[in-house]
Amino acid sequence: PTAAPEKNASTKAEAPRYKGRVIAKSGLLIRSGPSQKHKVVGALPHGTVVNIVCKVNGQNIDGNPRWYLLSNGKWAWGAARYIVNIGAAPHWC
Repeated sequence: PTAAPEKNASTKAEAPRYKGRVIAKSGLLIRSGPSQKHKVVGALPHGTVVNIVCKVNGQNIDGNPRWYLLSNGKWAWGAARYIVNIGAAPHWC
């Protein structure tokens, strides 16, 4: 018998409604929380399309305090300063 696909165990198991594209020329470091003080958990190359779950105010990066919760395989935070929205802006977390 074939097993059913495993569902995301998170309470936010719904499909992300928001998308964005990484615009940082050297790529974007993604972190465990919404500031540069948080641990780097990965990096996304320039041009990567990301799934955005929601936004929060965090550390101000070049005049932009918004950070996006991303769900590209793992949950991580990316500075909105380096992500351009594709379509509607994400809702607040």
